[in-house]
Parts: sequence; structure tokens; C-alpha cells
Amino acid sequence: MTHGNPLLRDRLNEEARALGFSAIGVARADCAPLTAQRLSQWLSDGAHGDMIWMEETAGRRGSPSALWPEVQSIISLGMSYAPTLDPLALAQQTEHGRISVYAQGADYHDVIKKALKALARWLVAEAQCDLKVFVDTAPVMEKPLAEAAGLGWQGKHTNLVSRKDGSWLFLGAIYTTLELEPDTPHKIHCGSCSACLDACPTNAFPAPYRLDARRCISYLTIEHKGPIPHEFREAIGNRIYGCDDCLAVCPWNRFADAARRNQAFVPRAELTAPALADLLALDDMAFRQVFAGSPIKRIGRGRMVRNAAIAAGNSGQPGLIPQLQALTADPDPVVSEAAGWAVEKLSAPAAAR
Repeated sequence: MTHGNPLLRDRLNEEARALGFSAIGVARADCAPLTAQRLSQWLSDGAHGDMIWMEETAGRRGSPSALWPEVQSIISLGMSYAPTLDPLALAQQTEHGRISVYAQGADYHDVIKKALKALARWLVAEAQCDLKVFVDTAPVMEKPLAEAAGLGWQGKHTNLVSRKDGSWLFLGAIYTTLELEPDTPHKIHCGSCSACLDACPTNAFPAPYRLDARRCISYLTIEHKGPIPHEFREAIGNRIYGCDDCLAVCPWNRFADAARRNQAFVPRAELTAPALADLLALDDMAFRQVFAGSPIKRIGRGRMVRNAAIAAGNSGQPGLIPQLQALTADPDPVVSEAAGWAVEKLSAPAAAR
């Protein structure tokens, strides 16, 4: 279904921005032909760790038409969550946990899906097309699609970088049977800069534009369910959910205007600098209450307390030992193991710590 009407596109852009999106672009369904090959190589290298769902959905993930044969155009959308404060500021405040900027406000899954559905309803009413909406949990490679649609480019840290929003964009997509005029794919503007690669605490980038998730703190603290490998525990520092280091140091962030941030992502006060002592005290009910409406709720109490125990072990705060000792009897073996490690680390002589 061809629809080259520029007025429709202008109104689509206006509607998207009215719904809280800061960026929109269009690409053809065959816009990223190398995606399947690169994904296959990444999976073959085992760089996805135990994210088995990446393997299971690889066939549909490799191209839009593999997921939905009728798709003609991809409408790629970005929603800003640019922070007003320095995401690295808490690095030395070891009694507090550091939560990735994207998870300090409302759950982006809910916010973006609601906006995508509203935009989809508008487009169906205007152009009588078929479409599907996707955000994060679907087998869609949002970043190469967004690059092809002109929203930005995949930086050396593999995340999207925008001239207007820096590294702080949530992505969503609408697949449609409309044949819309595509935008020009974005060029890469990283040059010789390697700030993101140099900033990684665990050396998770074996090469520019390649990520080994098994070494990534975001993966280890969010996706990984078992004990965190000992080789990464000290490097995790006080990060308890995700890691912003490679994003935060990107020079393009100086152009990111926090005024473009969707207000749903204004940080909740209790998530900007939570005390490790409070996190160590969480039971299941308290965890659900504290993190209701947050993407953090998805990892469950066990992984959060595991992460807090690792951070406590790195804190140099012996006052946390009694809480940690109590957690060594936790029914969750991953929590009890992390607590035991933390007690041993905090009990060591100061010089050894």
C-alpha cells in the first residue's frame, strides 16, 4: 500500500511528538540486511550469555519480514530519558547503590507501549493500514532499524547515539503495510573517540561496536540469575541495577537536552540513591512495594539483594556486616553466597580491602 503523501508524514511526526516521542524516522523493511548475519555471529560467539531467548527468537529477530512478511515500512521512534544529574556522581558514595538512569522513573515498557498504541490507532484511522507495535520485549532489533531510519547511529558501545538526545533514548517501532517514504540512514560520527570503550569497568567490549554481554555489568546485575562471577565483583562497585558508564562518557551527550525528556522518566526520589542497608533488608513484599511501576520489579527480590550484597562487600562499610551475616542464612542460595562473600571482604583488614 503506497502512501507518499508528505502531509501524512508531517502529521505523523506531529502526532508522535505530541505523544511524548522526541525522535521519529522511517525505513524500508529491508533496511538492515546485515543484521541477521551479525546477530548469528554474536550468538555463535556465546556473547549473549544465558539470554537463551535471544537464540530462540534469532530467526524472527534477523529481519522485519521474517517476523511479519507483510511489513513494508518501519516507523522507528525514540523517547528521551536524558538525565539532569551526572550518572557517575554516586561512584564514591559507597553506602548507596547506583541504579541505571533508565530505571529510576516509570517502567519504559508501559510508557512507550501506551504511546505506540495511541500513535498506531491514529495512523490506522488516517491511512487504513495494517500494523504492529513493538517495544523491547519483542524479537525486534531496534537499534539497527533506528540507525537506518535516521534517528542516530550505533556507537562503539553498540547503543544508539543521537545528535539531539545523546545516548539517552528508549526505542520503539511500528511495523506497517504502508509504503512510506524512507529517511536517510544516519552516518556514524564516533571518529577516533574510544571514551565508551575505555570507561567500561569490566572490559566488556572485545572490539569497537562489539559487546560481550557476559562481561557487562548491566547483564550481570539484571539478566544473569546465578552467582556473579568473582572476577567482576570488585569492578561492579556500588552498581545494583545496570551500568551507565559507557553511555555517560559519550561526548555527544553534551547536546542532550533534558528538557526533551519524557516526564514519565523523571527519577523517583527513592531510586536516585537508595541506601544499601535498606536494600539488604528487603523481603519479597517490601521489594514489590518499593519497585512497583519500575522496570526493576522484573528481576525480583533475590537478584536485587544479591546485587546489594556485592555492593556492600565493596563499600568498605563494616557497619553492614550484621545485616550481611543474617543474609548468609537466606533461603535463596545466590543471596546467601553473595552475603557470605561480602562478610568475608568487609571483615578483612582495612589494608587488604
